[in-house]
Amino acid sequence: MLKSSMRSLLKRLWQHASPHRHKQFALVIVLMILTSFVEMIGIGAVVPFLTVLSTPDYIFNHSLSQPIVQLLAVTDSSQLLLPITVIFVIIVLISGVMRIALLWAQTRLGHAVGSDFSVDIFRRTLYQPYITHSSRNSSEVIAANSTKTNQVVSQAILPAQYIISSMFMIIAILTALVIVNPFIAIGAFSGFAAIYGIIMLTTKKRLYENSQIISRESNVVIKTLQEGLGGVKDILIDGTQEEYCKAYRKVDLSLRSAQANNQILGSTPRFGIESLGTVVIVILAYLLVGKESNIAVVIPVIGAFAIGAQRLLPVMQLLYFSLTTIRGSVGSVHDVLNLLDQKIPVKITESKASEIFFNKKIEIKKLSFGYDANLIFNDLNLTISRGDCVGFMGDTGSGKSTLIDLIVGLLEPTKGVISIDGVDLKNGNYDSWRKNIAYVPQVIFLTDATIAQNIAFGIPDEKINYDRLHAAAKDAQISKTIESLEKGYETLVGECGVRLSGGQRQRIGIARAFYKQSSVIVLDEATSALDYKTEQKVMLSIKKLEKKSTTLIIAHRLTTLKNCDSVVELKNGKIHRMGTYEEVINNKGS
Repeated sequence: MLKSSMRSLLKRLWQHASPHRHKQFALVIVLMILTSFVEMIGIGAVVPFLTVLSTPDYIFNHSLSQPIVQLLAVTDSSQLLLPITVIFVIIVLISGVMRIALLWAQTRLGHAVGSDFSVDIFRRTLYQPYITHSSRNSSEVIAANSTKTNQVVSQAILPAQYIISSMFMIIAILTALVIVNPFIAIGAFSGFAAIYGIIMLTTKKRLYENSQIISRESNVVIKTLQEGLGGVKDILIDGTQEEYCKAYRKVDLSLRSAQANNQILGSTPRFGIESLGTVVIVILAYLLVGKESNIAVVIPVIGAFAIGAQRLLPVMQLLYFSLTTIRGSVGSVHDVLNLLDQKIPVKITESKASEIFFNKKIEIKKLSFGYDANLIFNDLNLTISRGDCVGFMGDTGSGKSTLIDLIVGLLEPTKGVISIDGVDLKNGNYDSWRKNIAYVPQVIFLTDATIAQNIAFGIPDEKINYDRLHAAAKDAQISKTIESLEKGYETLVGECGVRLSGGQRQRIGIARAFYKQSSVIVLDEATSALDYKTEQKVMLSIKKLEKKSTTLIIAHRLTTLKNCDSVVELKNGKIHRMGTYEEVINNKGS
């Protein structure tokens, strides 16, 4: 039997499967039972088939065959050969078809559940708070959502189904053999089961250790690939290709070695057991021939056990292999379950009553925030009116980006309140508040799609408003550049916008914010890659949005802030100075 922790993991997987999958699994169970029943009939039919070949009179005169004899109007024992053969062939064909149907149903169901899990992990991960994303490596999620989810399908869900179907099949085959000869059937089965049991006990620890290696190294392999491909420019310049290849080779070899060991441990007993099964059949034939003088009686029994063993041994091997496979996947199953157990915030199901509309002001009162025991802000107060353009300045590490993340609802205050038109921000309405915001970071995320799709980010192609898109590109000072390209707005930008310059990527990010037409635009050093002249044109476009949008700017160059209505200087977790650009620069801010 499975160890209790593995049973617990499988139970948790079952709980994450949808009710629809539960019903499908119940239908698969029914198919397992029917297939096992047909298999039992097929093995049982071997005896009358071989008997009618060797001693047809015995079958013809047997009381159980009289209904068939009378139904078919058979007058001679030789006439039984054709109908018995046809019946036997039909049973064998039905058994084969049902086994194929069972395999199809199990495989399709297993991969369907795997798809459900993969989508659910992706969904639950996307809805996690920003602080959760910033505190873990994305390689863990990528590995779990791709590699490990596949492992859960092939090494947990499918094997669990194979275990159940194998047990039904073993019971059916064993029942048929017990009817033929109970002593030999039970003795042979007990011997095979004992061998498999001993092997499982001796390999249990090694399988668990390998599962931990596979779980750990799967994450590291993805992480190494991400870092190697993500930093390819630095790698090419520094000539460190071999160092990255060595690091990748080390973790990849460890991963594949553990996978190979588990596969060997699961497959090796098969060859010994198959040889042992042949020996058992030979010994059985020898004993029966020595005991029974009539060879015609012995042949059907030997034939039944030969076919029974030929069916039973692969099923027992499948049962053993499935058990070892599940034990070898404990680590991956655990990692997948941790992501499936992520809670989705209640905000998703909130009614429209919780929606926030920004018409008057953003108020920050007695705000405190920090990671662990280290406070970045302590008792900070600030009010931003609708339509204002507010710039933030301060030394590196003064908390400019953190304050913006708090205002836009990516982070939650440790203490204090952030309110929008008097409505406090809290878990239930963060999502609604963020719909009012267009955020432009310093490093713009671009998908490997067209320029138009990147400006209208997240909008289906058929719903893109091209008039608005062209206007947004013009205000972002990127329209002339786009229109000079051969394919214009349909030009592919490449992975992460690799075919564009840094300034072009930033202007597409700014155009994205303009396209969204949000009530709040946040520029987090979003013009750092622009030349002074282009930056000033962009800032003039932003200035035109006054009274329509509130703009919050963190600038790489302080001159960027000169058109802001007010400038806030942060220092030591508090507002050090605040006033117009000239007042703050001239050290006259309040």
